[in-house]
Order: sequence, then C-alpha cells, then structure tokens
Amino acid sequence: MRQIIECVPNFSEGRDMQIIRQITDAISSVEGVTLLDVDPGKATNRTVVTFVGDADAVVEAAYRGIAKAAEVIDMRKHHGEHPRMGATDVCPFVPVANATMEDCIACAKKLGERVGSTLNIPVYLYESAATSPERKNLATIRAGEYEGIEKKILDPMWKPDFGPAQFNPQTGNCIIGARDFLVAFNVNLNTTSVRRANSIAFDVRENGRVDPSGAKDAQGEALRIPGACKSVKAIGWFIEEYGIAQVSMNLTNIRDTPVHIAFDACVNSAASRGMRVTGSELVGLIPLQCLIDAGKYFLEKQERSIGVSEEELIKITVKSMGLDELAPFNPADKIIEYKLGSTTGKLVSMNLRAFANETASESPAPGGGSIAAYCGALGISLATMVANLSSHKKGWDARWKEFSDVADKGQQLKDRLLFMVDEDTAAFNKIMDAFGLPKATPDEKSARKKAIQDATVYAIEVPFKVMQLSFESMALIKAMAENGNPNSVSDAGVGALCARTAVLGAFLNVKINASGLDDKALAANKIAMAQKIADDAMAMEKEILSIVDSKIG
Repeated sequence: MRQIIECVPNFSEGRDMQIIRQITDAISSVEGVTLLDVDPGKATNRTVVTFVGDADAVVEAAYRGIAKAAEVIDMRKHHGEHPRMGATDVCPFVPVANATMEDCIACAKKLGERVGSTLNIPVYLYESAATSPERKNLATIRAGEYEGIEKKILDPMWKPDFGPAQFNPQTGNCIIGARDFLVAFNVNLNTTSVRRANSIAFDVRENGRVDPSGAKDAQGEALRIPGACKSVKAIGWFIEEYGIAQVSMNLTNIRDTPVHIAFDACVNSAASRGMRVTGSELVGLIPLQCLIDAGKYFLEKQERSIGVSEEELIKITVKSMGLDELAPFNPADKIIEYKLGSTTGKLVSMNLRAFANETASESPAPGGGSIAAYCGALGISLATMVANLSSHKKGWDARWKEFSDVADKGQQLKDRLLFMVDEDTAAFNKIMDAFGLPKATPDEKSARKKAIQDATVYAIEVPFKVMQLSFESMALIKAMAENGNPNSVSDAGVGALCARTAVLGAFLNVKINASGLDDKALAANKIAMAQKIADDAMAMEKEILSIVDSKIG
C-alpha cells in the first residue's frame, strides 16, 4: 500500500473563486498529489482544501499553496466570521494510510522551516507537532487573531517556531501541525441568535463554560463546568448566507466523540433550551466508517436491524442528521475513501449482465476463483435477507436485536467476499506480470523466479480465504434456517447451496495454484487444510438442507 498523508490547509478567502482557483492550481501542479475537496464559505470568507499524497508530495503541494496564498491574499483587507491569523491560517498533516503521526510531524517541521525561511512568514507548530504544551491548542495560538499579531509576536513567549519574529501585514502568521483526523461539523438551529447558539456550544464542547458562581481554583483561575463531549471544540455563530445560527464544531478525536454523538448532544441541549436542531453540514471530508457507525446508531435507536448495506447506512445517516438540509449531500464528494476510489473493484462495480459478459469473454480472468467468491457473497446475502425479514416479522419485535446481530455479521462477510471477487483476478494478474519479467541474466532469472513463487503463494491464499469466509457464513445460514422467518426457509437453503459451491469452487483454485509451487511441503499443508474446510462445508450443507426440507415438508 502506498503512503497516504492528508493535508487540510485553510485559506482566508472564500468569496473570490479566481483567487481560490490560483491556490488550488498551485497545489494540483505537484505530481503524486490528489486534490480531494475544495470547500469555500462566503460568510466565513475561508476555504478548506483537502488533498492527499505521500510525505514529499504533500509537503511540496502545501508549500506551493501557501506561497500562492501569500501572493494573492492581503490580510489587511480580510473580514469573515471564522477566527483567523493569516492568509494560510492553518495547515495540518493527517496520517491516513501506511503513515504514522511521526511522519506527519516530520512533514510539519519540514514545511514550517521552508515557509519561514523562504517566504518570511512567521510559523507556529501546533497539536502533535507543537514545540511546547502551550502551543498544542490551536485556539491558544490563534488568540487575538490577525489584529493582535503585531503586539503578540513581540512577546518572547510567542516567538515563532520558524520565520521572523515580526509582523507580516499582508500574510499574517501561518500555523502548521500534525493531528488525528478532524471532522469539521456544523449543526443548524431554528434560531438567528448567536448567544443562544453559543449556549448550546458551551453545553457540548469539552471546555464547557466558566462557572457562573465565580468560584476559582487553587491557582486563582475561574472554575469551568465541562461540556458533554470530550475532544470537541465548539462556538456559535450566525451564517447570513443561510439566515440561521449554527453550532460550529471541530471533532478532534472521533474515537472519543463520534459525529452522531456530537449531533445528538446538540439536539438534547437545543431541546432543553426551547430550540430545535433542523439539520447539519459537513465541512470537508469524512471517513466512511464515521457515517457507517452513525447509520447503525440511528437504526438501533429505532430498534431496527443494523445489518443493511453500506449505501443504506449512509442514507440513514444523511436523513437522521439532516446533512442535506443546506445543500445536496453527495457521498462521492464527501467521503474520503470514495474520493480515492478505494472501496470497490472493477468487477464488483459492474452490473450483473456486464459481469456475466466479462466472465464469458475470451479473457482468462475473471475465472472460477472470482465466480466462487461471488457465489459465497450471494449465499451470505440470502441469509442476511432472512435475518432482516425476521427482525421485522410481526410478533417477533422483541427479537429484533438477535436478528440484527446476524444481519450485521452477514453484511461484513458479504463485503469481504465481494472484495475477493476482484482480488482473485488481481492474484492471477500478479502471476502473469511475474512471468513477463526479464530473464536475460542470472540475477534477472533469480528475481523472476522469486516473483513467480511469491505471486503463486498469494494466488493460493486468496481462494483459501474465500473458502474460510464462505464456510464461516454457513453457521449464519444454518441459524436462519433453524430460527428465521419460516416463510423464507427456502432462501436459507439456496444460500447453503451457494456457500458450498463457493467453498468447493475455491478449493479447485487452491489445488491448481498449489501445483505450481516449488515448496511442496507448503503446498501439501495448504491443500490438507483446504480439504478439511471442504469436508466440513459438505457436511454442513447436508445439515442445513435437512432442516430446510423438514420445514418445507
């Protein structure tokens, strides 16, 4: 897997698209960078840009964006609702895949040094890249905003980490850091009052509010009443563009407070204060898992099965939180994995006819391995259908959780088997690529032979995993034949037939690929394990069909 680091610079321009385009063009000019999202806000006069790449690429792209922003944005003329310090106000690096927080800290320091020395912009490091505890919190560094820089920067405590310790009127300061994935999330209210929106923000955010009693701690600092949600920062503001007040939140650790929990905290606070949440909006991108978890959360509140498709869970999330109230919500534009195109393979994306046509063509792939995986996916899909029907069966309301758990496990197995449909073809292609390597010299012959053997091992492991997953699915199929909606027992039977076909079909691929392995002991061991799964699957199929036949009569 290639390294993926996300960079999310916030530029202090949200109205002039020509200026915004110049900045994003500078970012996109770097090879190896993928621009994922550009989200301008008129009221905030601020644009959030999201792009990804490896460490070197994102640092170079961020530098070019900051340099262009310093050229085309004049902070002396800037006004907007959002707190800000500079033309490039904040520029965090975020680990996404095959990257660590240490990698992102290194990116922040490398970029900060370059921006400070070549662009003469004062730079502060924040969050995980901070050089002192006082600089970890973005709000602390930003306190006083652009208007307060000229005086603040002369304080030795606020000497920049990089760049000159003097006010740059045109660019202001730049805050660069490394952090976990942050979700910028605004909740819409049926009020225009900023004061009332702030009251909800104080109820929700971790920092809470100052104790109105005036009590102080041992150091003489005012005591605070903490808010409901850990790792949440929030303020209230009025958005003229929409004519409403919002609670604007940054969820800095979505493991501490998922987006749906923050949303419901706002709902509860608003209701207690005579207001109503009407919807919400996401600024920038969000991980797919956040929306999946939210969909399950809202379904569970309704006592409905959570074992539905990824697409349905996203739909439930969007409607439950009103994410489409202010503008259409397009998952392809808002979910980071969808933007990267990393969730579905070529074969799984086809319709049924196209997939059958591709299989029937003169190309050797997809072949039996991919078809076996697809049979397995269909088998567990039938069991999942029986579970979902059972969870809604009249008179069985008290058993909804039992069937929901089965359906949820079924969906997970279905998705893993669907992944294997494309992965089996990918394994075949690895072998073909290895055979195509040069073999003119002894070193090339040795490298080619090793590549062929490595690819062969992988081509064994993929169908073996299909066998394991398909056999695992048979326990759920059996449970639905025994305990599910009796009107759907024949569907469970067909599911068992599909699962058995998947196991035996994948076994054929294990054996044919093992025949090309030089390590005969490894090949024999893998075939022996696969034979055990095949025998168990045939026995399980008989048990399930016996149950089905007894119920059909």
